Amino acid sequence: MRTKGLIVKACVVVMIVFLLWTQWGCFTLESPRRAYRKAVAQQKVYDALIVPGVPFDSITWSNTMRARVLWSWLLYRNGSVKNIIYSGAAVYSPYYEAKIMGLYAQQLGIPADHIYYDTLAEHSTENVYFSYELARKLGFKSIALATEYEQAILLKGFAHRRFGTYIKIFPIYEAMLDAEPMPEPVIDPAPAYKPGFISITKRESFRQRLGGTAGSKVPLPKNRPRRFPPL
Repeated sequence: MRTKGLIVKACVVVMIVFLLWTQWGCFTLESPRRAYRKAVAQQKVYDALIVPGVPFDSITWSNTMRARVLWSWLLYRNGSVKNIIYSGAAVYSPYYEAKIMGLYAQQLGIPADHIYYDTLAEHSTENVYFSYELARKLGFKSIALATEYEQAILLKGFAHRRFGTYIKIFPIYEAMLDAEPMPEPVIDPAPAYKPGFISITKRESFRQRLGGTAGSKVPLPKNRPRRFPPL
């Protein structure tokens, strides 16, 4: 049993090193404050903002989902982005993460016709890939990504090295969320429910889930280099 435990720990360490290696160059990322203020100063407006999903427990949003949805709402309200792409399948709970976030966003005042959904992604790298592909199909020319600083660090290299178009990173600026009272919308989650749901923990091993986080399920382009077509 001890040997098995050591093997699992070793696999985790190897995967962490692999993640950091594949995201080489991700160790430098603008602070949330600097990234936001630079965008405001440049008056840059992005066609779409990708927001990775978070599991929903059927009662209310978690602190993580709350921060991501509110941040996307602030960026939309302040004119930094025109549209939002919420991304996330029903992964750990029987609710499509993307649709749940969209329901909250609509309650906050983002028009439904400015909200788009990727309900395929089950891992963070897939959030970026499937949303990028959706943005291409919709004709969006400039896109950004909004998430916590820690996840942004891990996704920066993937986003910048694997795609033909630059993806702006907007780490969540916690100070802005704390600067004023934030709304606490209430939703009916029923429209986001997935019948016949099976948790990813029953479909994939721990090693497979780590691999998915590292991008193992993201399709590679047929022709090298390992980059997808520009938007």
